Amino acid sequence: MNEKVLVLNGGSAAEPLCELERHLMEASSSCGCNARVMRLWEMSIAPCLGCFGCWTKTPGMCVIDDDARDVTQEMIRSGVVVFLTPVVFGGYSPELKGALDRSIVLISPLFERIHGEIHHKKRYAEYPRLLGIGVQQGINKEEAAIFDTLVHRNAINFHSPKTVVQIIDQRSDPALINSTVERAFREVSAE
Repeated sequence: MNEKVLVLNGGSAAEPLCELERHLMEASSSCGCNARVMRLWEMSIAPCLGCFGCWTKTPGMCVIDDDARDVTQEMIRSGVVVFLTPVVFGGYSPELKGALDRSIVLISPLFERIHGEIHHKKRYAEYPRLLGIGVQQGINKEEAAIFDTLVHRNAINFHSPKTVVQIIDQRSDPALINSTVERAFREVSAE
């Protein structure tokens, strides 16, 4: 297969999610994929200015020259992008949210109707499949449902051809976590 996989680790220095990152790398390797991890808390990613310069001044590239440019280039060049993040009030960690805000460069400023809703058109011919892995300390079903909806809604805007969401209870047995991550990865990577 040798598909390119990008893991966006939205953990933090205090909660790096390195064990889950390791499970994802193993799952990727067992499927014959080539995975790369980007630990977002170690990168310099400024907040989106909302200036739309990425659509008008430098189409397809953010006007801010920082690590977000590398993140978005790796995203669009990957077959699978993994959002690995603690679930924060049903959403992404600040680290992941900041990187995803800056990924607006990957879509067009023009609009189209998708399933009766208005969304941005594609900028590129192909987009990666998405795997959202939300990490909780004990499962909060309401927050998990919000997270699931968020990832699937972002997938529509991102033109993802396939999306899988998995909530992980970080307090679970490591073997269960590993098998859950591997199953979710195999599901999203299957064509």
